[in-house]
Amino acid sequence: MEPQIFIETPRLILREWLTTDVPPFILLNNDTEVMEFFPSIKTANETIEQIGRISSHIKKHGYGFFAVERKDNRQFIGFTGLAHPGFDAGFTPCIEIGWRLSRENWGYGFATEAAKACLKFGFNNLEVDEIYSFTSVHNIRSEEVMKRIGMIKKGYFEHPLIENGHFLKKHVLYKIIR
Repeated sequence: MEPQIFIETPRLILREWLTTDVPPFILLNNDTEVMEFFPSIKTANETIEQIGRISSHIKKHGYGFFAVERKDNRQFIGFTGLAHPGFDAGFTPCIEIGWRLSRENWGYGFATEAAKACLKFGFNNLEVDEIYSFTSVHNIRSEEVMKRIGMIKKGYFEHPLIENGHFLKKHVLYKIIR
């Protein structure tokens, strides 16, 4: 059975998660470079639980962090999509856009291409008025994607799920309006 496809771009398919995505996502979540701006790498069990939460979000809302597959080689390369942040902050509740791609797929514009398509999906299909994105102030690569997709910096916040004093506590916040 073919997976449900939510979004297609010239080079990518954003689709539901498959069991075949589990091994490469475990590797991705265990890559210290990919996870540099997260509190820790994830174990195999934590990654499987994460896929379960992501899939549940997609089933409940009709959108979420979609699995991203390259069209040229049918390779799973990570996720991009829209979701509800799981914490309280001055800008929540909201819809956030996020992405995480395998290191070997960095530098090809895949994150920007997938994120632009997700913004279009959010504004046109879901009819949301605004979408947020955030990351550690140290994650310049991710912040550059936010700028490339037209988001505007709104300021900074202390991430409530990261312990005080941790170098990842301070986050930058971006927003885009339909």
